[in-house]
Amino acid sequence: MNQALRKLSKYRRHRFAGPALLIVALITLGTTFQVASALPGPSRMETTVQSTLIKEGKRIFNQGCSSCHGLNAEGSSIAPALIGVGAASVDFQVGTGRMPMADMSQQAMRKTPIYNAEQTAALAAYVASLAPGPDSINEAQIAFERDGNTAEGGQLFRTNCAMCHNFAGQGGALTRGKYAPTLMGVDAKYIYEAMITGPQSMPVFSDKTITPEEKLSIIKWIKAAENEPNLGGASLGRVGPVTEGLLVWTLGLGLLIGISVWLTAKAR
Repeated sequence: MNQALRKLSKYRRHRFAGPALLIVALITLGTTFQVASALPGPSRMETTVQSTLIKEGKRIFNQGCSSCHGLNAEGSSIAPALIGVGAASVDFQVGTGRMPMADMSQQAMRKTPIYNAEQTAALAAYVASLAPGPDSINEAQIAFERDGNTAEGGQLFRTNCAMCHNFAGQGGALTRGKYAPTLMGVDAKYIYEAMITGPQSMPVFSDKTITPEEKLSIIKWIKAAENEPNLGGASLGRVGPVTEGLLVWTLGLGLLIGISVWLTAKAR
């Protein structure tokens, strides 16, 4: 080993040693650059499209959202900051028509969206560019029919969701005049986005709390409940025997009062 090192040390002072090392260094640097350039990454076209989308989203935001959420989405006294909420939150709130809304003191209700899908995507891209956050979901990513388990989803729903949304997903009342909306007729992607963003009074269910596979199972159960026929007739909100008993009692009492009035009128 020492002899080999001595032989190599003889060439350190050779007049061609410096140029040779320079050539080797240049070849190594060029090879490293070529390998790095060959690695997959966003193409120039994709970068340009994303930049255009963000620019359009900022224009829409300044026009329709900044009066409440601030010019830089920093929030205000009447609306929260949007920095870090991610594209998923924007897609849920705007895609379901909850935002924009005129009175921020009221609970946002699902209604016909003001912005179309392209405008919503632009707004989501702009807000996502401000800070990292949950990414928006598309229907292709939610293969709940294939990957979900209805029985497991029902158990998870009753454990984590039923106390607010009712055991049948019909929605229910909360404290301070708020309510949990019905889950019937809601697109699967919006249910998923609600779980990962926690809109309004709803908590955030991270992937550590409820895994992506379990989220798909919950969605599958909700869709199964949505398509379940009402074999007994009218569903009455599927809130249980209390509502059914109240309806029967009210109709029965009303019928008895009507008969009493009719008999009294006949007796005269």
